[in-house]
Amino acid sequence: MRRACIVMLVYLVATTASSWGAGATESDEATRQVPDPAAAHAAAAPSQTTGKVIETMNAGRYTYVQVDLGDEKIWAAAPQFQVEVGDEVILPEGAMMVDHYSKTLDRTFDVVYFVSFVAVAGKDGEAVIPRGHGDPPEGTPAVEIDISGIERAEGGKTVGEILDEKASLVGQEVTVRGRVVKFTPNVMGKNWIHLQDGTTGAGDGNDLTVTSGERAEVGNTILVRGVVSIDRDFGYGYKYDLIIEDANIAVE
Repeated sequence: MRRACIVMLVYLVATTASSWGAGATESDEATRQVPDPAAAHAAAAPSQTTGKVIETMNAGRYTYVQVDLGDEKIWAAAPQFQVEVGDEVILPEGAMMVDHYSKTLDRTFDVVYFVSFVAVAGKDGEAVIPRGHGDPPEGTPAVEIDISGIERAEGGKTVGEILDEKASLVGQEVTVRGRVVKFTPNVMGKNWIHLQDGTTGAGDGNDLTVTSGERAEVGNTILVRGVVSIDRDFGYGYKYDLIIEDANIAVE
C-alpha cells in the first residue's frame, strides 16, 4: 500500500486510531464480525495513507468512504464528518475488519478500516481534521502546562538555543530536555510532539516540534535525542522551519 508523505500537525486526544478501531461500534449497527486470526494479524493496517474519495455514505454516527490510493481501493470508516466524492483525504492507521456488516446500510464490506478520523484537504490544500478529535470547543482555552524548573540536558542544548542555532545544527544530533505541551499520535507512522522548556529563541520562538516512534504524554518531562532538519515541507500546507526527526525519547 502506498504510504503518504504528508503530515498533519493537529491536536488529537484520548482515542488513537488503533484503540478506536478495536472497540468502536455503530449505535444502530449489528455487532461486527471479529476477523479471523490471519486477518487480525493485520489489524494495525493501513499506515498513514492518502487518496481520493470515490464513494461515501453515512451510517448512524459514522461516515464510510471508499478511497482510491492509486494502486488499490479501500474502505474506511470514522465518526461522521463532511466529505464529498473527489476530495483528497488522509487516513491514519486503523483497525482492519473483515466481512463487516452494516445494518444501517444493509451492506457487507469485505474489508473496512476503522479509524479515529479522516482528514479532508481544503481548497487551499491544507488538511482539515473534523472537530471532536481533540480540538477544544470554540472559546475553550488550551490546557496550561507548567514549564518552569526544567534543567538543561547534560551536554545538550535548550529549546531557545536550538532555535537560534538551527542553521549550524542541520544534520546534527542534538539533546534537549523539555516538557510535552502537545502530543499527536499515529500520523504517518510517527508520533508528533511539541516541546517547551521555558527558554525562547530569536523572534520569541519557544516551541520545538519533534517526531518519534516512541510515546509521551502531555505534561511529561522528556529527554530527546534526534537529528535537526530545517525547511521541511510535508505538503498540505504543513511546513517547518525547524524540526527534530526520528528522535529517541526518555520520559523522566
